[in-house]
Amino acid sequence: MGEIFSYDFMVRALLAGLVVGILCPAAGVFLVMRRYAFMADTLAHVSLAGVALGMILGISPSLTTLAVALAAALGIERLRAAGRLHGEAVLALMMSSGLALAVVLISLARGFNVDIMGYLFGSILTVGPGDLLLIMVVGAVVLGLLAFFYKELFFISFDGECARVAGLPVDRLNVLFILLVALTVSVAARVVGILLVSALMVIPVLTAQLLSGSFRRLFWLSLVLGVTVCFWGLVLSYHLGTAPGGSIVLLAAAFFVLVQGGTAVWRARQRRRLLTGSEEKLPLVKLGERTSGP
Repeated sequence: MGEIFSYDFMVRALLAGLVVGILCPAAGVFLVMRRYAFMADTLAHVSLAGVALGMILGISPSLTTLAVALAAALGIERLRAAGRLHGEAVLALMMSSGLALAVVLISLARGFNVDIMGYLFGSILTVGPGDLLLIMVVGAVVLGLLAFFYKELFFISFDGECARVAGLPVDRLNVLFILLVALTVSVAARVVGILLVSALMVIPVLTAQLLSGSFRRLFWLSLVLGVTVCFWGLVLSYHLGTAPGGSIVLLAAAFFVLVQGGTAVWRARQRRRLLTGSEEKLPLVKLGERTSGP
């Protein structure tokens, strides 16, 4: 495995994967707790319009993707805060509109060198020094703000109304959080792909939920799982010659299946042990013997 580190592109890919492996579950924990996991998928699809826009304007797609994702996040939060549409309706509206815009822009960008497949399914092996720097800077900003507002975001995720009564600026924190999610999606899409980025934000968190009994353990275990699947997914991708983004997500799904099966077996054994213990404590009544009673 040491030969992997002899290639500059693999070193950049591993560094980008490790940052994204921490970043996605860190934001995904709060999304899952809010039952708002569809948000990541919506922003990922909308960011595809940013890729085509960057190609048309001759600007780095990473920057235009970032700008479009942030604009979409603000639009979603404004529509949601207005209260005229439910959260799911807002996400569906933004996703369909953003995807339609992406299709139109892609059709206009046919004469340009647009690596749409790389953005759809990830192109981590082509991450350049500039891309890696952007990923690390955005990752540091997002993780720093998540750490600083950890308690407030935790409070809002579990009971937004109670947090509002307690005096927290819920609306401003919601805007901040959704912007952090947009930043996460925009940089993670470069690594695992637009179609798979939401899976990396959600699956490690769902796996950690099966093993943790507190939010703190859930948070840290999600990060450990995210880093693990990104690292070993890239290693497997290198040796098997498979797509890096798909390998990472499939490995995350495999972890979930194994943990789900293991916890199901453990619960069945615990239930059987409790039933066996309760049966041993029951009094034995001989055949034909009457029990005492009225």
